[in-house]
This record gives sequence, C-alpha cells and structure tokens, in this order.
Amino acid sequence: QVQLVESGGGLVQAGDSLRLSCAASGRTFSTYAMGWFRQAPGKEREFVTAITWSGGSTYYADSVKGRFTISGDIAKNTVYLQMNSLKPEDTAVYYCAAGSGSSTWSLRRPRAYDYWGQGTQVTVSS
Repeated sequence: QVQLVESGGGLVQAGDSLRLSCAASGRTFSTYAMGWFRQAPGKEREFVTAITWSGGSTYYADSVKGRFTISGDIAKNTVYLQMNSLKPEDTAVYYCAAGSGSSTWSLRRPRAYDYWGQGTQVTVSS
C-alpha cells in the first residue's frame, strides 16, 4: 500500500501562484509514476500532469501547459505541482495519484493509478 497526502491548497486571486505537495509513504519503491488530477463541482476528474520516476518524463494537459510544472524529490518521496498564472477555471479539488506501472492505461487516465490522496481544494477568485 502507498499512502498519499496532499497539501498547499488555498484561496488565491487570478494571476497568483500556488505550490501543491504530495507526500508518499508506505511501499513507495513500487511507484512508477505520480500524477495530479483535478475535479471541479459537477465535472469529471481530469488529468493535469504526471511524472515518471525513471527518466523524469513529464506530461501536461493542454490547459495547464506553460503555467504548471510538476517535479519530484524521490529521496523525500514527494511530488510537487507549481501552479503559476492561476485562472478562475483552475478552481477544483486537486488529487495526487501514484501508479505502479502495472497498468496499460495512459498516465493521462485515472485508471493508470493505483493510489489516490484525499485531495486539496484550490480556489482562484477573479
């Protein structure tokens, strides 16, 4: 099992920045990739970004490309999401996820991940 705990959410104004953190514990050696998803009220959970521990490959949704940056510190078993130039449409609950790599699903799909955090609220006011 892998436990994930997100932190860093909050209420900001449009144009501001936030950094989310996701700390992993447990069987972290089994983790192949980490991702961030978000879910706004009344909408489906959507992919934001992902990173693979081996090689550090990163993937971004078009809606956040150029504004958000994912990074990871494998020694601390922590992944970060730096969010700049935030927009009201970025408002959502942000979830961290960990995948073991055993799935054939794309990292852009929730089914690629085995473990999920509880989520952290990000609210961007206009």
